[in-house]
Amino acid sequence: MAEVVLDHVSKLFPGGVTAVDDLSLTIADREFLVLVGPSGCGKSTTLRMIAGLEEISSGTIRIGARVVNDVQPKDRNIAMVFQNYALYPHMTVYKNMAFSLMLRRKYGLWDNPLFMLVAPGKYRRARAERTEIDQRVHSAAAMLGIDNLLSRRPAALSGGQRQRVAVGRAIVREPQAFLFDEPLSNLDARLRIEMRAELKRLHRRVQTTTIYVTHDQEEAMTLGDRVAVLKDGLLHQCGSPFEIYERPVNRFVAGFVGTPPMNFLTGRLVPEGERLLFEPGAAGDSSGASAGVAAGSAAGAAADSRLALCPAHRQRLEAHVGQPVTIGIRPELLSPADGPPDSRLRVRVDVVEPLGDRMDVQVSTSRGDRLTCRIDARAPLREGQAVDLHVDMQRVHVFEASGAERNLTL
Repeated sequence: MAEVVLDHVSKLFPGGVTAVDDLSLTIADREFLVLVGPSGCGKSTTLRMIAGLEEISSGTIRIGARVVNDVQPKDRNIAMVFQNYALYPHMTVYKNMAFSLMLRRKYGLWDNPLFMLVAPGKYRRARAERTEIDQRVHSAAAMLGIDNLLSRRPAALSGGQRQRVAVGRAIVREPQAFLFDEPLSNLDARLRIEMRAELKRLHRRVQTTTIYVTHDQEEAMTLGDRVAVLKDGLLHQCGSPFEIYERPVNRFVAGFVGTPPMNFLTGRLVPEGERLLFEPGAAGDSSGASAGVAAGSAAGAAADSRLALCPAHRQRLEAHVGQPVTIGIRPELLSPADGPPDSRLRVRVDVVEPLGDRMDVQVSTSRGDRLTCRIDARAPLREGQAVDLHVDMQRVHVFEASGAERNLTL
C-alpha cells in the first residue's frame, strides 16, 4: 500500500495531441479514487502512465517513496485490471490467478521431487513458495466467491465470474496499488451493480490504494472516496462524491455528474429591492425577457419569467447583476408543489417516464426551454398538462454564461 502522486504530469502524442495537460493529483494511501470523464478526456492515458504502459512527456509520478518515471511496469509493484479481463484461455482459473506469482518464484526450478536428495534446502524453499502461492490464490478466491471455479477455464465462466478472476489475479500479487481500467463496462446492468458492491466490499477488506477509471458518472459516485473529473486532458474538480454533486466548480462538472443531468436556463440577474431575481431570456438579449414570454399570457409570463435567488447568494452575485448568467437546477429540485410565485416555473408536460416508485418527467417552458424533473410516481401529471413546478431555490447554482463557466455561488 502506498500514496500515489502525480506532479505536473503531461502526455503529448505525435501530431501535437495533448491527452493529459499538467495534471497534479495525490491519491492517499488506502484511498479509492475514481477518474471520470467523457471519452477522450485522458483518464485511461493517466492510468496507463501510472502503470508504466505509456511514457510521460513531462512531470513526475511517484508510488510510495519512489519516483517511477523510468521504472519498468513489472517493477512498479502495481496490479492492473483491464476492461477485457485479459485471461489466458488455455489455463484454469487457478493458473490464471497464480501465473504472475509463479513467474516471480526464486526457487521455481527446484520444485521437483528429484531435487529432494541432491538439493534439499532449495527444494524446501521451492515447496514453501508454492505453498504460499496456493494460500494466496485460495484466500483471494474465497474472498471473491470463486473458490469453486478454480479448476474451470475462462470459456466456461460468465462475464461476472471472469471479472472476479481478473480481480483475484490482481489481489494475489499484494501490490502497492490497484489500477482498474473500466472493468465493468462489458457487464450487463444488473451485474455492474453487483460488481460495484463487490469492489467496494473488497476495498474495505484489503485497504489497498485504488485508482479506478470509468466514463460512467453513477459508477464513479458510488465507488469513490474521491472523484476526479477530467475533460480534454484537464482536471476540472477533485473531491468527495457529495462535494462534486452539491458544489460543482463549473457548468461542465455540474452537467456531467447527475442522472438525469442538471437543467440549465440562460438569462440575467435583476435586482428588485432587497431581492435578486433571475430573469430567463437569451443571454445576449439586453431587454431581459424573451419574445416567447412576451408573447404568452400575462399570467404565464409572470409564472415563468422570474425566480428569486437565495439571499445567501446575493453578496457573491452582486458583481454580476445585469450580466448574462446560467442557472443550474437538479431534476430533484423541481416538484409539483405549492410555493411563492417567484419560486415557480409554468411548464407543459411533454413526456412521462415511469420508473417504479418515481418518474422522470420532461417538460418545456413557454420560451422553449426543455427541463427534466424527477418526482414521486404518484404525482398526478399527464402528458400535455400545464402545471406550475416549484423550484428549491436554496440549492440552485448560478454559472458564468461564457468563458470558464465558473460556479458563481461558491
